[in-house]
Amino acid sequence: MFAFAMKRILQAVIVMLIISLIGFAIKHNFGDPVRDLVGQRVTPAERAEIREKLGLNDPFMVQYVRFLGAAVQGDLGQSYFFKRPASEVIIRKAPATLELVFCASLIIVLLSVPLGIYSAIRPKTLFSRFIMGGSIVGVSIPVFLTAILLIYIFSVELNWLPSFGRGKTVMLFGWWDTGLLTVDGLLHLIMPSIALSSIMLPLFIRLIRSEMMEVLESEYVKYAWAKGLKPRRVWWVHAFKNTLLPVITVGGVQLGIMVAFTILTETVFQWQGMGSMFIESVERSDTSLMVAYLVFVGFVFVLVNTMVDIIYGLVNPTVRVAGRK
Repeated sequence: MFAFAMKRILQAVIVMLIISLIGFAIKHNFGDPVRDLVGQRVTPAERAEIREKLGLNDPFMVQYVRFLGAAVQGDLGQSYFFKRPASEVIIRKAPATLELVFCASLIIVLLSVPLGIYSAIRPKTLFSRFIMGGSIVGVSIPVFLTAILLIYIFSVELNWLPSFGRGKTVMLFGWWDTGLLTVDGLLHLIMPSIALSSIMLPLFIRLIRSEMMEVLESEYVKYAWAKGLKPRRVWWVHAFKNTLLPVITVGGVQLGIMVAFTILTETVFQWQGMGSMFIESVERSDTSLMVAYLVFVGFVFVLVNTMVDIIYGLVNPTVRVAGRK
């Protein structure tokens, strides 16, 4: 197991190097940060001096190695617009995005498991057909359209929920700004969470349904039925337990993707998280902050997937055996 884990960690390091290289290449070729920093009134000589001071005239690989050495120490560069370390700006914005992803993930788990299992156990009922039809519609509708529809129904027409912002928040540990501990914060969180969960919820319902139906046809489940076990025990202990293996793998991948997908959701709901911060950095050509965001999201994605691989290896020993070949 140790060798399997070390192999996955080594792969994660290689992926992070590739992500950092791609991100830094974007920074190197995306606009001129000096122009956006100083405007039009600064002379070319002064601009050249600023570029030299920021190290923007150095060769690409020199800049990349310098960036990589600083990134290992947690320094992802200086934001040109905020005039502060990019990592500090991201840490300030991260709680809003992570809470949004957490609540959306909670909705996905609480709905996809029972709906997927029911549609697998009772595939011919009207409700199962409704679930499958709804999942097709859910996959087809873009997240920003879902968000706008929610705002129109629950904010404009019914006036039940607030349409933008995070609402009242509480500071925890001196740096984590949370809206989960206030009623106003929770009300502001409902619609963005539903909109974000609409991306993955149909996928997980269909995945759980298909895997569950396949497992229900396996020999050991038929043997469990032959032994006279209660239906609930067969469904939850014998069938669903083995359905979870592929779901865990896909779930890890989709969790990382969902962090990136918050950009559209945060834009529509004016949610001040990392997604809206990234859009602002693009508009301001704050390439240092853009690269820091890409590296941070890539790190979250790689970390989650590495943990999922290790957990999968613990749950399913055949994966560890296959990984050694």
